[in-house]
Amino acid sequence: MQAEEIEIRVLLEAIHARYGYDLRDYAPDSMRRRVLACLAKSGLTHLGELQHQLLHKPEVFSQVLDDLTVRVSDMFRNPELYQLFRTRVVPILRSYPLLRIWLAGCASGEEAYSCAIMLSEERLYDRAQIYATDLSSLALEQAKLGVYRADRLPGFRENYALAGGRSQFDRYCTVAYEHLAMAESLRRNILFFQHDLTHDQVFGEMHVVFCRNVMIYFGQQLRERVLHKFEESLCSGGFLCLGDSEQLARTSRGRSFAEFALPERVYRRQAA
Repeated sequence: MQAEEIEIRVLLEAIHARYGYDLRDYAPDSMRRRVLACLAKSGLTHLGELQHQLLHKPEVFSQVLDDLTVRVSDMFRNPELYQLFRTRVVPILRSYPLLRIWLAGCASGEEAYSCAIMLSEERLYDRAQIYATDLSSLALEQAKLGVYRADRLPGFRENYALAGGRSQFDRYCTVAYEHLAMAESLRRNILFFQHDLTHDQVFGEMHVVFCRNVMIYFGQQLRERVLHKFEESLCSGGFLCLGDSEQLARTSRGRSFAEFALPERVYRRQAA
């Protein structure tokens, strides 16, 4: 085993022992790249120095955790999924008096607000509760604020239109001082909070779980554990929406889900 690999393992063990966050089963190559990028950003020379700071300066930890977890998100990311969701999933969801939706790995919140907009336009938001979770406290702070750079607005508009938006994206935000703020009305049924997919408890009786392009960074065993949590969280017939780079066919847990729409990566929880 190379010295660098040992140092990374020791660093991840230290994070787990000191703070309780378990990154040890993330895909090794992906984690190596993120750890080395974090080291370069810190200005430190050795991973041992970074470990020392993490152990003795808790205020450094939030930023390091944010750097080590992936924060890639966009408003109506992969619009074809939302188009599919409107036309095929929403008609089924209308049969439920209350809707419970979990967005696992919500990052800075764009997909949570996208979901809220879609449900509002489909007249389902008033009976929906969205649980938006992430490991990074810094990402969640931004998600709760719902404030983004104004230069992202053209992309948001384009994705919204491609996703089947029924109005104009601008009606859902206010633009000022080079930033845009999502409408307060979109936040009322969203709960943002910290959650560790590797160890924290599942949520029960969810009708939809979104976990998009998160598990591609997990090792195989961790991926299986997380899929088991989603299986336990979803009600019979509930929907699991994954990212366009993910699929269940390569996992043993895939047997618990039926393919609902491909290539959009939408699956449905089968009856036990």
